[in-house]
Amino acid sequence: MTAPAATVFASALRLASTSPQRRWILEQLRIPFEAVAPAYEEHDPPGADPAALVRDHAVGKARSVHEEGRVTLGVDTTVQLDGRVYGKPGDEVEAARMLRQLSGRTHTVLSGLCLLGPGFEVVHHELTDVTFRLLTRLDVDGYVGSREWEGRAGGYAIQGLGGRLVARVEGDYLNVVGLPAALLVDLLERHAPELLAQTLP
Repeated sequence: MTAPAATVFASALRLASTSPQRRWILEQLRIPFEAVAPAYEEHDPPGADPAALVRDHAVGKARSVHEEGRVTLGVDTTVQLDGRVYGKPGDEVEAARMLRQLSGRTHTVLSGLCLLGPGFEVVHHELTDVTFRLLTRLDVDGYVGSREWEGRAGGYAIQGLGGRLVARVEGDYLNVVGLPAALLVDLLERHAPELLAQTLP
């Protein structure tokens, strides 16, 4: 017999995101979830600390969709190089400029994570270093032409064609995709183990 919808949702993680990448990661981890678009507007003030920024955004997203009795996940990801935050490029020119600046260098992908539930609100962040190959003009022009950079922090998607741009990853690869999976599993084990237990045979 199928459980009522309310029961299914009550036993699932509430993801404050509509990101296909985050949904894919949760599916791979076999963590039951429902995705809800966050009612939260991001503001990135100049000079803000990147780690504090992604943590604040993760909290804002989680709180914007949280319901009493639920376990809610908020995540925010950005790219940092030399103290500068690289968000989502607004057009092709900005995307190409980002790629040229990241070319041949090591940048840091930061994700803030907020897990909110009955009696707890925990906030952490994860860092992963990504080194780009030394990109040619053909590399940059070809990638920008693919349009894969649209809506991507740092102007690339490592799980797609953007993987061609990368020479090395140090840390959690899935963090670069959009969700620090190891950190999430650790937090769920401590605060909501029932969401992990549902995946066991």
